Amino acid sequence: MGILDLFSKRQKRLRGGEPDVYQYEILPAALRVQIIHAMCDALGRPHERANSDCWHIISDQLCREYGLFSLPTAKQRGGRNFFEEVADFFLSTEDTEEALDVVELCFKTVDSTSRNYNFMWRHDANKVADASIDELNKRFQEHGVGYQFVSGEIVRVDSQLLHLEVVKPALRLLESKAYAGPQEEFMRAHEHYRHGNAKEALNECLKSFESLMKSICVKRGWKVTGKETASSLIKVCMENGLIPAFWQTQFTSLKSLLEGAVPAGRNNLAGHGQGAETTIVPEYLVAFMLHMTGSCLVFLAAAEEQL
Repeated sequence: MGILDLFSKRQKRLRGGEPDVYQYEILPAALRVQIIHAMCDALGRPHERANSDCWHIISDQLCREYGLFSLPTAKQRGGRNFFEEVADFFLSTEDTEEALDVVELCFKTVDSTSRNYNFMWRHDANKVADASIDELNKRFQEHGVGYQFVSGEIVRVDSQLLHLEVVKPALRLLESKAYAGPQEEFMRAHEHYRHGNAKEALNECLKSFESLMKSICVKRGWKVTGKETASSLIKVCMENGLIPAFWQTQFTSLKSLLEGAVPAGRNNLAGHGQGAETTIVPEYLVAFMLHMTGSCLVFLAAAEEQL
């Protein structure tokens, strides 16, 4: 259905009432209701005929992962309504991560099952799915909640500009089968970051960075053993003209930048034993490393495309 620019919204913008900083702890009640509307646009409402009961499947998936036989909101009398179970659980849970579990599972289904014509016999199934996902992401932004649904997962967003200019282009460039490994590792880094696993996030950053260079070398037939470190891989990429020779004089510091951007942060903060004292990795530093990793991935993948 899309998002209406209501009079009250315009007035709020004029008063400077829109959130400037994202928060991650609370999904407001109004946002949860709007998300259910967006889900239903693609997955159907209880009275609408679909080829499979996706709400039953989503309920079963949640129960299995939480170790339950039924969701706490299940009503046994007179038969079960799985849409109501999922929706009521989503609206009532006070655990934000559980609520995001529901969002992610439902929109994974939107992104896959609902795109099939046979699901609800829609000729515009792809358009409906895209509109539903777009509304979800705009609702998050509208409420100042720092999450987005990207490449089948909920990822944390610290800056909308960085997300649009770094994270989304990186994921788009990694969509080919040749880069499946780097994409999976980059997504895992975001998942660890969302759950506060700072050191694990840094480890996945480096894995993604190294995997992309290995993938480029394999794709181009450049000789590698598969055991190279980031520094060795950067050297191979430079020697094989990933950057045009006539630019290399202007990029004398590029090798140092790439070597220092991801590996140094990971090696110093997460790559080795921490000793007697616990190493604390600041959240803002992990965010920086994620964005730096994304920038490196975009640069390398785009350079490979131009060879």
